[in-house]
Amino acid sequence: MLPMLKQKVTVQPGGVVHVQSSELVPGSTADVIIIPDSGTPPAAKLVDSIGSAAGGFLSPEEVDAFIRRERDTWPT
Repeated sequence: MLPMLKQKVTVQPGGVVHVQSSELVPGSTADVIIIPDSGTPPAAKLVDSIGSAAGGFLSPEEVDAFIRRERDTWPT
């Protein structure tokens, strides 16, 4: 079995990980295993973002109130 290589890396934007070593032979293949540090914050869940954007509503009541205000502006 060939020697293993372990490096601490920083994940770049877009989830890119760069590994460089003079021990790696150009053209050879290698298995890469990513084990994030436990201190890495978990990815935000989509459900946590609902209602947080401009024009977002947190409840059905807010939607109803908005629609009522909009209807009040319509010419009769």
